[in-house]
Amino acid sequence: MNKVAFYTLGCKVNQYETEAMIEAFENAGYEIVEYDGYSDIYIINTCTVTNMGDRKSRQIIRRALEYNPKAFIAVVGCYSQIAPDEILGIDGVRLVLGTNERSKIVQLVEDAQNVEDKISVVGDIMEIEEFEDMNIKHYKSRSRAFIKIQEGCEQYCTYCIIPYARGHIRSRKPDSIIEEVKILADSGYKEVVLTGIHVGSYGRDLGDIGLIDIIQMVHDVDGIERLRMSSVEPKTFDDDFLRRLPHLNKLCRHFHLSLQSGCDETLKRMNRKYTTQEYMEVVKKLRSIYPEVGITTDIIVGFPGETQEEFEKTVQFVKEVSFSSMHIFKFSPRKGTPAAKFKGQVSAQVKEERSKIIFNIAKENQMKFMNSFIGKSLNVLFEQKIDENSNYYEGLTDNYIRVMAETAYDIKGKIISTKIKGINKDMMLGILEKI
Repeated sequence: MNKVAFYTLGCKVNQYETEAMIEAFENAGYEIVEYDGYSDIYIINTCTVTNMGDRKSRQIIRRALEYNPKAFIAVVGCYSQIAPDEILGIDGVRLVLGTNERSKIVQLVEDAQNVEDKISVVGDIMEIEEFEDMNIKHYKSRSRAFIKIQEGCEQYCTYCIIPYARGHIRSRKPDSIIEEVKILADSGYKEVVLTGIHVGSYGRDLGDIGLIDIIQMVHDVDGIERLRMSSVEPKTFDDDFLRRLPHLNKLCRHFHLSLQSGCDETLKRMNRKYTTQEYMEVVKKLRSIYPEVGITTDIIVGFPGETQEEFEKTVQFVKEVSFSSMHIFKFSPRKGTPAAKFKGQVSAQVKEERSKIIFNIAKENQMKFMNSFIGKSLNVLFEQKIDENSNYYEGLTDNYIRVMAETAYDIKGKIISTKIKGINKDMMLGILEKI
């Protein structure tokens, strides 16, 4: 039996696509092994969000040859789509596949093994109009299942290469989504996360359905107890969306509401399609519907042209919103994007200083949010043991607080009411109330 190993870089969409490829190889009779050891075939699912992502991808590709110098190496994903010739030039790479036709990965690998030449299967992604189904029936070691419902992006933020790597918006057909959700529910998954490259655009190409409609359809599947969606933007929450939210009791009280900057001038240079005022209005509406909602976000510091005054606006805005958690990124020029050529590039030292300031605010707000739940009972979906030698399990509340609790029972995959007693670093300590 041939052995195949996978390595995934980047986002939740990439993780989903790797899971689908793993399942395809398993169904074809291959043995799936860990990446850090001998394998006959290595498949690297790449990321190209930053230049660092490209560099990391190249390192991982070369590492495969250290494990097996005669291995068959296939490279797929966003970096492959953007720079196929560059990847073909790397020693050992035999097959390059972009961000389409991954559903044919097994056949493509087997065909490529029978020829001596390197093979590139990378077409013009901008010509692809149909969503590529890559169904998954079984996830590895997870209690939450990610479901890809959408592909592509047409936002064209000035710092982002992804629209050129993923192509135009393509939405997955509702019947296909619901079929996969039902299979996952029958397999015991309690929570599903709807993900995509630009989830908020779901349905625009289908004409008669939107994101809130598919949320409703997934919500109504028996067996699913929790529903979550990945990153969305303020404009997702139109009047119809907000009107229907209170009636979706399975939808988690957590929204990753993309921000990037708390300064309108910076947002305009980023080509973001909202203002800070519009953003704050959505935050207030969500908090009026869900008083204990977790609102998380991403922030980029040091974007070209970001003056000290603009940065201070971001500081004040993130303090005012008081996010439950924030991911902070120092702007990194991505070759091929407009922002890489913008004037007013910010020095590494200033970016580092600004990153630390936002990080400290983020930490303070996170602690404030977590402290507000001490003494309360929250339902926690426990995912795994903290480590094999421990009796502590960790999991997530519906509003995205990570909780640890001690028990002698196997509670993986169970949603259990847990009394919150305190904080241990980035986790809350809880006591199980009923198993």
